[in-house]
Amino acid sequence: MKTIKGPAIFLAQFMGDESPFNNLKNICEWVAGLGYKAVQLPAWDSRVIDIEKAGQSKDYCDDIKGIVNEAGLEVSELATHLQGQLVAVHPAYDSMFDGFAPESVHGNPEARTEWAVNQMKATASASRHMGIDVMASFSGSLLFHTVYPWPQRPAGLVEEGFKELANRWMPILDHCKDQGVEVCYEIHPGEDLHDGVTFERFLKATGNHESVKILYDPSHFVLQQLDYLQYIDFYHEYIRMFHVKDAEFNATGKSGVYGGYQDWADRPGRFRSLGDGQVDFKSIFSKLSQYGFDGWAVLEWECCIKSPEQGATEGAPFIKDHIIEVTEKTFDDFAGGEVDKKHLRDILGVK
Repeated sequence: MKTIKGPAIFLAQFMGDESPFNNLKNICEWVAGLGYKAVQLPAWDSRVIDIEKAGQSKDYCDDIKGIVNEAGLEVSELATHLQGQLVAVHPAYDSMFDGFAPESVHGNPEARTEWAVNQMKATASASRHMGIDVMASFSGSLLFHTVYPWPQRPAGLVEEGFKELANRWMPILDHCKDQGVEVCYEIHPGEDLHDGVTFERFLKATGNHESVKILYDPSHFVLQQLDYLQYIDFYHEYIRMFHVKDAEFNATGKSGVYGGYQDWADRPGRFRSLGDGQVDFKSIFSKLSQYGFDGWAVLEWECCIKSPEQGATEGAPFIKDHIIEVTEKTFDDFAGGEVDKKHLRDILGVK
């Protein structure tokens, strides 16, 4: 068993134009004051990192780490959710997802995909420069519009979809392997990798690529009504990153898992600040510790009610209180003794 590191915090939802949220130095000083030990950096936000420059220059990465270290923090990981999303976009969503990419590739899906692939490769190289061997991402989706299909899916559609998804990711995954970095896909509705079965489909389609891993976030399983504890039993060997995010699901006679196209605050399934939802974090931290997860426990805040400042303030002690310092002893060691083979055989009644 190993002890989880933390608390850490994902900066994406906290960045803004006002101090202390407007640059890396200021926000690091703020989160350090709240008790965090590390920050997860959004690789798409130029206020914290120029990811293309980071992919090319170890000196620049050392400068970024220096700013973080000066605040008494570490860089836990780099996150590429927006870039990963753009590796695979169904044409129906082109106009909406163009906002995740630079204007130079708007209206040009092929150029946008190429840009996203290069961004992913740059982030893998930057991770290596920083001495980090995992990075977070989304898989993107070609199939999710068929998740609850009518008319029915034609035979072979799912297999073809995952084949194409794997083909798009293989150059990235091979580059990551060369850099000694694993891609931890956040298992998330809206992505083709949204549960255990779809993760297995993708893993198989990539030829069980060694760089394919999981970012575990139980909040997305609550919204799907999936057993998030058993998920750890099934996939613990692939879980290499952990977002600590709470959620609740309160179905009504009017709305269920699909949410009725309502705003977040009105849906039966909604994200909450830590401790305000239904996630059993004690059991999650126990299982992850039991299985030897020693990565960072990273707060991701997306509450539909509580302010980000309050969520961040409460999040650090919440995570700290849940981290288990794993034992190096067995509780009944005191009653043990030296191994005596003859004595063991006598107990068994064996000559």
